[in-house]
Amino acid sequence: MAQSAVTVRIDSDMKSQFDELCEQFGMSVNTAFNIFVKAVVRSRSIPFTIRGNKTALDLFMQQRKAAEISHEPEMSLEEINAEIRVAREERRKKQQTV
Repeated sequence: MAQSAVTVRIDSDMKSQFDELCEQFGMSVNTAFNIFVKAVVRSRSIPFTIRGNKTALDLFMQQRKAAEISHEPEMSLEEINAEIRVAREERRKKQQTV
Protein backbone atom coordinates (compact mmCIF):
# COMPACT_ATOMS: atom_id res chain seq x y z
CA MET A 1 0.00 0.00 0.00
CA ALA A 2 1.40 3.41 -0.97
CA GLN A 3 2.11 5.83 1.85
CA SER A 4 1.85 9.62 2.05
CA ALA A 5 3.57 12.10 4.32
CA VAL A 6 1.58 14.54 6.45
CA THR A 7 3.04 17.68 7.98
CA VAL A 8 1.45 19.03 11.15
CA ARG A 9 2.32 22.30 12.85
CA ILE A 10 1.90 22.45 16.62
CA ASP A 11 3.23 24.50 19.51
CA SER A 12 6.80 23.49 20.42
CA ASP A 13 5.96 22.92 24.09
CA MET A 14 2.93 20.81 23.18
CA LYS A 15 5.09 18.74 20.80
CA SER A 16 7.65 18.09 23.55
CA GLN A 17 4.90 16.94 25.93
CA PHE A 18 3.39 14.73 23.22
CA ASP A 19 6.80 13.22 22.38
CA GLU A 20 7.35 12.38 26.05
CA LEU A 21 3.92 10.79 26.41
CA CYS A 22 4.33 8.72 23.26
CA GLU A 23 7.69 7.50 24.58
CA GLN A 24 6.01 6.52 27.86
CA PHE A 25 3.37 4.65 25.86
CA GLY A 26 6.14 2.82 24.02
CA MET A 27 5.27 4.20 20.60
CA SER A 28 6.50 6.82 18.18
CA VAL A 29 4.63 10.01 17.37
CA ASN A 30 4.07 8.58 13.89
CA THR A 31 2.41 5.48 15.39
CA ALA A 32 0.22 7.64 17.65
CA PHE A 33 -1.01 9.69 14.69
CA ASN A 34 -1.68 6.53 12.68
CA ILE A 35 -3.75 5.14 15.57
CA PHE A 36 -5.72 8.40 15.71
CA VAL A 37 -6.34 8.43 11.94
CA LYS A 38 -7.45 4.79 11.92
CA ALA A 39 -9.86 5.42 14.83
CA VAL A 40 -11.38 8.43 13.02
CA VAL A 41 -11.80 6.51 9.76
CA ARG A 42 -13.19 3.41 11.50
CA SER A 43 -15.74 5.30 13.63
CA ARG A 44 -16.30 8.11 11.12
CA SER A 45 -16.04 10.52 14.06
CA ILE A 46 -13.49 12.23 16.25
CA PRO A 47 -12.84 9.82 19.18
CA PHE A 48 -13.30 12.51 21.83
CA THR A 49 -15.74 15.31 22.56
CA ILE A 50 -15.11 18.70 20.99
CA ARG A 51 -16.95 21.54 22.67
CA GLY A 52 -17.21 25.20 21.88
CA ASN A 53 -17.99 28.05 24.18
CA LYS A 54 -21.35 27.92 25.83
CA THR A 55 -24.05 29.77 23.96
CA ALA A 56 -26.28 32.34 25.59
CA LEU A 57 -29.09 29.76 25.56
CA ASP A 58 -26.89 27.21 27.35
CA LEU A 59 -26.03 29.77 30.02
CA PHE A 60 -29.67 30.80 30.37
CA MET A 61 -30.80 27.19 30.77
CA GLN A 62 -28.05 26.59 33.36
CA GLN A 63 -29.20 29.63 35.35
CA ARG A 64 -32.85 28.58 35.04
CA LYS A 65 -32.07 25.09 36.34
CA ALA A 66 -30.11 26.57 39.26
CA ALA A 67 -33.06 28.84 40.07
CA GLU A 68 -35.48 25.90 40.01
CA ILE A 69 -33.26 23.89 42.34
CA SER A 70 -32.85 26.79 44.79
CA HIS A 71 -36.61 26.93 45.51
CA GLU A 72 -36.38 30.69 45.95
CA PRO A 73 -39.55 32.59 45.08
CA GLU A 74 -39.62 34.09 41.61
CA MET A 75 -39.01 37.81 41.34
CA SER A 76 -41.36 40.20 39.64
CA LEU A 77 -40.14 42.34 36.76
CA GLU A 78 -40.25 45.37 39.05
CA GLU A 79 -38.01 43.60 41.61
CA ILE A 80 -35.55 42.59 38.92
CA ASN A 81 -35.41 46.13 37.54
CA ALA A 82 -34.90 47.53 41.05
CA GLU A 83 -31.92 45.20 41.60
CA ILE A 84 -30.47 46.23 38.25
CA ARG A 85 -30.82 49.91 39.17
CA VAL A 86 -29.05 49.33 42.51
CA ALA A 87 -26.23 47.36 40.84
CA ARG A 88 -25.75 50.07 38.22
CA GLU A 89 -25.69 52.80 40.85
CA GLU A 90 -23.09 50.87 42.87
CA ARG A 91 -20.98 50.42 39.73
CA ARG A 92 -21.19 54.16 38.96
CA LYS A 93 -20.13 55.05 42.52
CA LYS A 94 -17.23 52.59 42.32
CA GLN A 95 -16.05 54.04 38.98
CA GLN A 96 -16.17 57.58 40.36
CA THR A 97 -13.88 56.65 43.28
CA VAL A 98 -11.28 54.98 41.02
